[in-house]
Amino acid sequence: MSPSSDKIIITAAITGAVHTPTMSPHLPITPEQIADEAVGAAEAGAAMVHIHVRDPETGKPTSDLGLFRQVLSDIRDRSDVIVNTTTGGGLGMTVHERLMVVPTFKPEVASFNMGSMNFGSYPYLSKVKEWKYSWEKPYIESSRDYIFKNTFSDMEQFCKTMHENGVKPELECYDISHVYNAKRLIDEGRLRTPVHIQFVLGITGGIGASAGDLVNMKQSADALVGEANYTWSVAAAGRFQFSSCVTAASLGGHVRVGLEDNLYIRKGALARTNSEQVEKVKMLAYEVTGRENATPDEARALLSLERRTAKHP
Repeated sequence: MSPSSDKIIITAAITGAVHTPTMSPHLPITPEQIADEAVGAAEAGAAMVHIHVRDPETGKPTSDLGLFRQVLSDIRDRSDVIVNTTTGGGLGMTVHERLMVVPTFKPEVASFNMGSMNFGSYPYLSKVKEWKYSWEKPYIESSRDYIFKNTFSDMEQFCKTMHENGVKPELECYDISHVYNAKRLIDEGRLRTPVHIQFVLGITGGIGASAGDLVNMKQSADALVGEANYTWSVAAAGRFQFSSCVTAASLGGHVRVGLEDNLYIRKGALARTNSEQVEKVKMLAYEVTGRENATPDEARALLSLERRTAKHP
């Protein structure tokens, strides 16, 4: 066992690009709100925070580098938490828009989707009668006819850019085919082991979120990548979030919570903060498995990261 291998890395995905302001009044929107939520999640026990940004006037997801600069600078001024920026972005963003955050800010970690896929958020349409902003309904509706694009050519570009900038990719695998794609990139020498894989469950267009689905994903990664060649985490959508995290913790994996993935703290009760979800999963992981949450530096050791020395991006 490596040092701190009994520890569990908790990631908080702060705001994302799927949920819209109508769905929860607690969704962080402004740079100040996003940074405050990230710092609060770290204080509650998250070792890593996953960052998207939004237009502060409307809450619409954006790739604006100025907003990223505000958020990342604020977090780094106040916390040693690992910062993990999105390269998934939001509906309709180009590959260039999604990737520019990496060479601009050189985060310790960045998400990296392992393939193209249908990515549907349109089931939310049936749950909302009135929308706060005019962009929300068309944005959600557009996912009915939307393909998230990450071709092999795109992924080669992402690998090259992340390697050149010293950024650890977090491999987002939404289905077993994505694990095969990761294996191909490893075999081609474009990804270097040990890799960090995140199994993303319960997205419309991807694999489901049963315990069996998670086990299938892990067994595929064990067979294709090799247990010694990767660390892993789970992120699950909506009501599947906490049950999937408990399963992952029991299997020796790490976990992601946050308002990007799930707006609720329990059935029928909206989460008011990301830190509420961090506190809950921290308690569940400890009560069920005895594993304590990793500090940021313990997580860096587990993920083979070199801590950034620069204070500001």
